[in-house]
Amino acid sequence: MSAETAEEKNVATNRKARFDYFVLESCEAGIALKGTEVKSLREGNASFQDCYANIKNGEIWLIGLHISPFEKGNINNHDPKRDRKLLLHKQEIRRLFVKISEKGLTLVPLRIYFKNNIAKIELGVARGKKQYDKRETIAKRDVERDLQRRMHRSPV
Repeated sequence: MSAETAEEKNVATNRKARFDYFVLESCEAGIALKGTEVKSLREGNASFQDCYANIKNGEIWLIGLHISPFEKGNINNHDPKRDRKLLLHKQEIRRLFVKISEKGLTLVPLRIYFKNNIAKIELGVARGKKQYDKRETIAKRDVERDLQRRMHRSPV
């Protein structure tokens, strides 16, 4: 995962993706957006609830991403749940298609951000976690949180 730099501004992060999936690989893609969608994203109005990416007719589409309508928009405001085309080179699309053709792999959006004032999305090739993997993740997180509390409280 790339660290947020000066020219990158995080808009939204799909925290549930790393809980529900093992992210094997990630890549960056552009998003084809309308003007009011960009303005709404700049205000941080995006939700990854039930969002995923799919390949249709040699193009990658982002399905289910909710970008709230722009408050100061007019009647030409966008549909919040519309499918959005992702912008990738043909070779990258073919490579991702081969990867997700494997059984159990899918494309999951990880975060939306602005890079040099251009909206980008980080896509992850991921494998779904089983229930016992999720319990293990919760246990690790609880142990780390407990250690942090003890380190914070102990006088040095």
